Amino acid sequence: MKIRLIVVGKLKEKYLKQGIAEYQKRLGRYTQFEIIEVKDEPTSENASENEEEQIKAVEGERLLAAIKPRDKVIVLSLDGKMMTSEQFAAEIQTSMTYGQSTIDFVIGGSLGTSEGVNQRADTEVCFGKMTYPHQLMRLILVEQIYRAFRIMNHEPYHK
Repeated sequence: MKIRLIVVGKLKEKYLKQGIAEYQKRLGRYTQFEIIEVKDEPTSENASENEEEQIKAVEGERLLAAIKPRDKVIVLSLDGKMMTSEQFAAEIQTSMTYGQSTIDFVIGGSLGTSEGVNQRADTEVCFGKMTYPHQLMRLILVEQIYRAFRIMNHEPYHK
């Protein structure tokens, strides 16, 4: 089983890099884990709706180029399904059981993901109706993936 985070933009904050590195190290005993960063597009604060859609489309093409045809794709989206940590673990477990060798978790840029990326998704997941910085979402997601593996292995992390 291989888990990949395919994300828009480079992570700059040292504290986020450290947190992600810690969970990445912990995940090593359960799965292969990789982060793929694709280039983000500059976005002006007064970009029109049309300009924002064009930016999402360009970033979306970059994301799609990193996804392999047989990968299971889970996109983080405000329109996605909200689930508990146990349900999230079950989603990963089901993918493993039914022969998905790679799960790609996709986090778009500050504007979200393109329609093309959303259409490629096998599942869309929402971590709540609040908006989080997409860079912080990386840390939250990696922690939840680690938690999912602990739940699947009946280990005491999840309390």
